[in-house]
Amino acid sequence: MAKVSILNMAGEQVGQMDLNDDVFGIKVNEYAVHEVIKNYLANQRQGTQSAKTRSEVRGGGRKPYRQKGTGRARQGSIVAPNHVGGGIVFAPKPRDYRYTVPKKIRRLAMKSALTSKVIDNEIIIIDDLKLEMPKTKEMVKILSNVKADKKALIVMTDKDENIIKSAANIPGVTTTLVSTLNVYEIINHNSFIITKDAVHKIEEVYS
Repeated sequence: MAKVSILNMAGEQVGQMDLNDDVFGIKVNEYAVHEVIKNYLANQRQGTQSAKTRSEVRGGGRKPYRQKGTGRARQGSIVAPNHVGGGIVFAPKPRDYRYTVPKKIRRLAMKSALTSKVIDNEIIIIDDLKLEMPKTKEMVKILSNVKADKKALIVMTDKDENIIKSAANIPGVTTTLVSTLNVYEIINHNSFIITKDAVHKIEEVYS
């Protein structure tokens, strides 16, 4: 069972926490992590790209010049793909890129991502994260106190507008809730900052 220090907003150690090995101490499954991240990125695609095939391009009804005797290659239509302004071969059309990944794989990927943060010493547990009012300067100070990397993910149990607004203007810093936490965000950030209550919530959901 991994032991991780609990810090306050000043960066001082105020205790230690034993992390559940069923969630934060499993064997990392890179395949599951890869599959879930690939799925997440595919689901973000709008799929609105579109181009015209030769049948959709205007014109092309008449043969541009006679078949023989010109010394040029034979051409049947000016909308053929080899012409400027002609149709596109295998033109992309609007489509839905979404697909689903089995629940077991999703859970395994989440546990693997959380475990990797413990292994790489990138998890930072804070006893409580509260601000009286939105203040970017205060949030920058807190991140500096806990020695967070420039790319940091802050995980909370409940929505706190003061925290969200304070972190919104800091490049590379993202805030999220336990209920909306995803594998891509965990892997995409170098520092995983999480409140003590949020750790308990994650262990409750995934153990």
